[in-house]
Amino acid sequence: MATKVLEGRQLCKTYHMGEVTVHALREVDVALYEGEFVVLLGASGSGKSTLLNILGGLDVPSDGKVFYRDRDLSKCGDTRLTQYRREHVGFIFQFYNLIPSLTAIENVALVTDIAPDPMPPREALALVGLEARLDHFPAQLSGGEQQRVAIARAVAKQPDVLLCDEPTGALDVKTGVTVLEVLAKTNRELGTTTAVITHNAVIAEMADRVIQLSGGAITSVEQNSMKKEAAALAW
Repeated sequence: MATKVLEGRQLCKTYHMGEVTVHALREVDVALYEGEFVVLLGASGSGKSTLLNILGGLDVPSDGKVFYRDRDLSKCGDTRLTQYRREHVGFIFQFYNLIPSLTAIENVALVTDIAPDPMPPREALALVGLEARLDHFPAQLSGGEQQRVAIARAVAKQPDVLLCDEPTGALDVKTGVTVLEVLAKTNRELGTTTAVITHNAVIAEMADRVIQLSGGAITSVEQNSMKKEAAALAW
């Protein structure tokens, strides 16, 4: 059987806004397995980002437990969660968060300098097809190229898990597809467990599983391995 890398059990997240209580997650059970590519789908406010943030140690649940392999993250304080994020998780967001005054290779090196077993920055940028843009600053790169630098930065520390929150949200459709193909390639070649929040139907066809959320709960889980294989062959 496939090995669980991340698991959430009965996850709940509640926010209190004055007299209003918002239930962002409602008793969610979810697991991510070694080497798989998972897509999280759902309307705005369905709980996708909250779930991803809790699994990545950026947020903590109001109730329930999170496990990274055999470690109960629910019992970890801020210092241990920071160590978990630094050593085991790569994050990619809608906005690239690159440092404008640093070149592409310098932006990637920021992460490799603190990672325990990093990939060389040049190798990470070559993986995303930017070996010819190493010394370019973010302002000299297109939006898609900047997002690929962000992907290279995330995968350069060779994390167990790559969590992506709307990585194509700021891109046009064509550029977005290119970025999604880079994520799928990274998943295949490095075996990194990858979870992506997206509204792009193309990436759902590349995934092993598609998890649908609504109202803070998982409403369906679709096994999708044949579609991923077909998409990979098409490239």
